Amino acid sequence: MIELNGNSLTIDQVKQVCYERVIVSVSKESLEKVKASREAVESIVAEKKTVYGINTGFGKFSDVVIEEDDVNQLQVNLIRSHACGVGEPFPEVVSRAMVLLRLNALLKGYSGVRPIIIERLLILLNLQIHPVIPQQGSLGASGDLAPLSHLALVLMGEGKVYYAGKALPTKEAYEVEGLEGIDLQAKEGLALINGTQAMTAVGAISWLESKELALQSELIAALTFQGLEGIVDAFHPSIHQARGYSQQIQVAERFRQLLSGSQLVTKQGEKRVQDAYSLRCIPQVHGATWQALDYVREKLEIEFNAATDNPLIFDNGKTVISGGNFHGQPIAIAMDFMKIAVAELANISERRVERLVNPQLNDLPPFLSTQPGLQSGAMIMQYVAASLVSENKILAHPASVDSIPSSANQEDHVSMGTIAARHAYSIIQNVRRVLAIECICALQAVQYRGIDKLAPATRKFYHQARSIVSSITEDRIFSQDIEKLTAWLKNNDLIEITKMELNHVKE
Repeated sequence: MIELNGNSLTIDQVKQVCYERVIVSVSKESLEKVKASREAVESIVAEKKTVYGINTGFGKFSDVVIEEDDVNQLQVNLIRSHACGVGEPFPEVVSRAMVLLRLNALLKGYSGVRPIIIERLLILLNLQIHPVIPQQGSLGASGDLAPLSHLALVLMGEGKVYYAGKALPTKEAYEVEGLEGIDLQAKEGLALINGTQAMTAVGAISWLESKELALQSELIAALTFQGLEGIVDAFHPSIHQARGYSQQIQVAERFRQLLSGSQLVTKQGEKRVQDAYSLRCIPQVHGATWQALDYVREKLEIEFNAATDNPLIFDNGKTVISGGNFHGQPIAIAMDFMKIAVAELANISERRVERLVNPQLNDLPPFLSTQPGLQSGAMIMQYVAASLVSENKILAHPASVDSIPSSANQEDHVSMGTIAARHAYSIIQNVRRVLAIECICALQAVQYRGIDKLAPATRKFYHQARSIVSSITEDRIFSQDIEKLTAWLKNNDLIEITKMELNHVKE
C-alpha cells in the first residue's frame, strides 16, 4: 500500500500505482489539511466575500459576481462546458496516473475541496475505475482544463470510464459498485480542473517507458557492436572519466559489462583504427539522453507534489491568493527536452542499422540477405527506421516555444505542455520500433559471426529475442516481425530481464 500526503510522491510510486495497481491510502494529516481548507471556503461563501472561482465567473468572466444560490451550479456548469476534449482517448494507464496526481495535489490542503472529493478519487484508483479522457484540447495553462474536466465529469457520475476491461458510461460502473455521482459545491469544480495533471501524467508514463527504452537500447547496441566487430577500446574508463559526465561513465561501464567475454569485439588496430561515431560514441550520445532523463525526472517529481490550481487558500482561509501555478511551462520545457533526448536514441540506432545492412560499410552479406539480389533481406527495414526517425524530427519540434491567447486575451500566454507531452509519448513509440528493427538486424549479424562467440549477457538476450523473431532464411512480411518485437520490448518481463543484466553496474 502507498500512502499519499501531497508532498512525497515519487516516480517509482507512480509506477507501482499505475502499472502494478498497488492500493492507495491517504494520510490523516493531509486529510485534516483538506478539511481546514474546506472550512475556509464555506466561511467565504457564508460571509459573502467576493473571491475568484468561489463566487465569481472564470477567465474573462472573473469580474462577474455569482449569487449565493448559484454558487454550486456554477461548478457544475464549469465542468460541463469545459469538457470539450476531442480526439482519441489517453491510454488507460495515463488516465489512472491523472487521477493519482490530482488526488495527491488536492491533499496538500490548499484547494478547498470537501473530503468526499478525496474519497471518491481514492475509490476510483482502488476500484480501477478510470475516466475516458480525450487527448486533444489543452493549452497547458489555466491548467489542463479540457482533459481534467472529463475526469471531473466522472466524479459527478457523468462521462465515460474504463471499467472491467471496457469503456462504458460512468453511471453503469457506479451502479455495479453502488456509487452515486457527487454534487459539486463551491470551488470544487475549479479545484479539480485547474492543474497540470494531464501533461504531468503523460510525462510520467513517457518517462517510465523512456527509462526502459534507454536500457534496452544499450543491450541492442551491444549486440550490434559485436555484429560489426567493434573496437572495445572506446569504452575504456579513462576516456569517460576524462570528460566527467557521470551518465556517460555509467553507459560505458554497462557496455564493458555487456561485452565482457565476447570474442566478437576487437582492439584498435586489429581490423581498423577507429569505428564510426554510431559505435564509438555510444556512451557520449546515450549518456546525454540519460542526463536529460535525470533532469525530467526531477521536474516531474516536483510537479507531482505541487499545488497547481487557482486560487490557493493559506492561513486557514485568512489568505486566498490568485496566482499562476497552473501554468505548465516547467513541464512543457521538460517534455520538449525529453522529446529531443529520446529521439536521439533512434537517430543513432538507425545509423547502426545502416552499418549493419550496407555492404559498403561491413563485410556481412548485403542487407543481411541469404540470397542477395533474389531476396532483399533487411533493405526496407532500414527505410522504415529512416522514416520513423524523420517523423520524430517533426514531433521533436518544441511545443513550449508556441503560445496563443485565449479567454478574450485574459489568458494571453500558454505553455502547450500537454502537446509536448503527447508528442513525447508518440516519439517513444517510434523509437521502440526503430530499436526493434536494429535488434532484428543485429540478431542476424551476430548469427553470421557466430552465436557462441557472443558475450554471455548478450548471448542470453539473443536467445530470448530469437524466441520472438526467427532467423531470416528467406524474405517474409517483416512488418509482423517488427511489431512482435516492438510489443516484446514493451513487455514487463523483458524490462525485468534487462534490469537483471545491468542492475549491478547501474549505480
